Amino acid sequence: MSTPDEANGEEAASSPSRGKRGSYAKGQVRRQQIVEEALVVFARSGFDAGSLRAIARGVGMTPAGLLHHFSSKEELFVEVLRQRDERIRAAVGDPAEHRLIEQSADVVAYNQSAPRGLSALYTTVAADAIDPAHPAHGEFVDRYRDSAASAERIIAAGQAAGEIRSDVDPARAGRIISAVMDGLQQQFLLDEEVDMRALFDEFVRGYLRPL
Repeated sequence: MSTPDEANGEEAASSPSRGKRGSYAKGQVRRQQIVEEALVVFARSGFDAGSLRAIARGVGMTPAGLLHHFSSKEELFVEVLRQRDERIRAAVGDPAEHRLIEQSADVVAYNQSAPRGLSALYTTVAADAIDPAHPAHGEFVDRYRDSAASAERIIAAGQAAGEIRSDVDPARAGRIISAVMDGLQQQFLLDEEVDMRALFDEFVRGYLRPL
């Protein structure tokens, strides 16, 4: 059995640990608040015009305080994109053999029904990032390359299974699919009457499904 002094000593020894855990949890909550505000600011103003000052003001911080959580605007933007990817993945899953068409259609449907902020941010920054000097240029080059390479492998497997037209070039189709999805998203953001899901289904029927 512990003496009162020993018990107090154990409590004192455990308190810093509890304090660190509490501080970490508060820090994570604060980081997420910053990410959510960054989404709003970047979607409204784009990456270049969306300032850390505006983001910090939105969460009641100073820019210096914000930089305690994210070392740069680029790091913050990458985290916003990562969370966007996670939300889509959680909703529709990853591309997989025998499911590329269905998964792509699910992404289109998700983007049509989800809050516009994430889609607007992605579309705006993707356009800005065509400039090689843009901080997100390399990020988007890699995204499109990786997406096309993954789609190419899955399309080839789909052709072998008779699920995708045999006369489609897998490498070209991998690029075309993402181009169609992004193009439909841009039109939808400009005009909400555009039915992305129906148009993507038409593209799949005419280009990918066996005749």
